Amino acid sequence: MTNVDDPTRLDEVASAGRILVEVDGVSHSYGGPVVLDHIHLSIEAGSFLGIIGPSGSGKTTLLRIILGNLSPTRGAVRREPGKRVAYVPQVETVNWNFPITVSEVVLMSRASSIRHPWATGAERRDVSVVLEQLGLGGLEDRHIRELSGGQQQRVFLARALHRQPDLLVLDEPTSGVDVRTRHEVVHLLTDLHRGGMAVVLTTHDINGLATHLPRIACVNRELIALGSPRDVLTPKVLERTYGAPMDVLEHGGLLLVTDVPLESS
Repeated sequence: MTNVDDPTRLDEVASAGRILVEVDGVSHSYGGPVVLDHIHLSIEAGSFLGIIGPSGSGKTTLLRIILGNLSPTRGAVRREPGKRVAYVPQVETVNWNFPITVSEVVLMSRASSIRHPWATGAERRDVSVVLEQLGLGGLEDRHIRELSGGQQQRVFLARALHRQPDLLVLDEPTSGVDVRTRHEVVHLLTDLHRGGMAVVLTTHDINGLATHLPRIACVNRELIALGSPRDVLTPKVLERTYGAPMDVLEHGGLLLVTDVPLESS
């Protein structure tokens, strides 16, 4: 686990891999209290990072800074030029009544959509291939509100993958979905990572998602810990992150994070 109490720069990814995004001493404020304070974080090509922390801890702000949608108040963000980045938002932020079909959602990823609003035959074939890979074949003309929650999540994954990104960024990809869909999302992201894609996501789902990731960053305004689940998911780190005592158990080789039971009076 990286010692984030050390004021020197965090170069945990000191291996020979290329760094796609480097967040160097970043702080941010929306005009009030500091939301992020002196964050150092490197995202390496082909890496898989989960960012965890309580609501209001700065996770989504950090994603926006990584994406380049938000400029930090202090510090610098360096990105490898020419790399494609795709983003999957929280499904709760989507207007499901907007009149748009599944294929039209995916085609929104095209960089040329403004200059050439009508999709070519080749582009529509590419959409069909991506949808088939995600188990959405045959739903191209279906309105997005007619889909199940899991299908809706996969449509926005398809939109992101249609860009063929080097870095895939997701905000709470398993929020509001059932257990089966959560497993499908975890397996899909794992396969993408094994195929060489870098993946960064935020999640509240510690046991269902974070414990399965190779690398976790615990954030609550500052970067509290960075490393493997076994190194990071400890009672001490979790209490610093969430502000409440938590237990960590092991079952079948997997970690299980639980609340500490309140003592009876």
